[in-house]
Amino acid sequence: MENLNYPLLLKFNIATLANDFTASDASGATVAYVKQKMFKLVDEINVFSNENMQQQLFQIKANKWIDFSAAYTFTSNMGTEVGKVARKGWASIWKAHYEVVNPLGVSDYTIREENAFIKVLDGIFSEIPIIGMLTGYVFNPSYIVTNASGQTILRLKKQASFFGRTFSIEQVSEVNKKDNARLLLALMMMILLERRRG
Repeated sequence: MENLNYPLLLKFNIATLANDFTASDASGATVAYVKQKMFKLVDEINVFSNENMQQQLFQIKANKWIDFSAAYTFTSNMGTEVGKVARKGWASIWKAHYEVVNPLGVSDYTIREENAFIKVLDGIFSEIPIIGMLTGYVFNPSYIVTNASGQTILRLKKQASFFGRTFSIEQVSEVNKKDNARLLLALMMMILLERRRG
């Protein structure tokens, strides 16, 4: 997952009981298939090369029981830790905020929600009968990834849809190729967490 052809599309599967989705690149080629293990006290996500699940690329695992401030470690299929993503606890209550950590334990990227007001409106209107079913077409949050210098390099945006199952990742500025996999893993884990929050 080093040489990614942006934009990427993350599409959740609504026909299965599992929390799973496929990531594809600009040409439509599958980059990864992500499947979250169900009924686990500690989040555990497996990342495969495609939907047939014959080749596992990474595993993402929480460092504690389900908690809004847990960190999630990325491990390659060789057993090597490639990084982590951690939710910034109380800072994420109003506006999503995550730190992406490299294998040395240094936080070198940040993921932030661009406009928290969209989440508030989505929460309010989703409770209204009939109107609530249409919020997926109107309120679509977006998240930006910034580097240590504060430069925006990636933007993840929820696409308008009835079930809120499609997200796109577009490249805003140059991405260090060696960080592509770690950033994609962080964004995939963040989406799983944010969809759970609503």
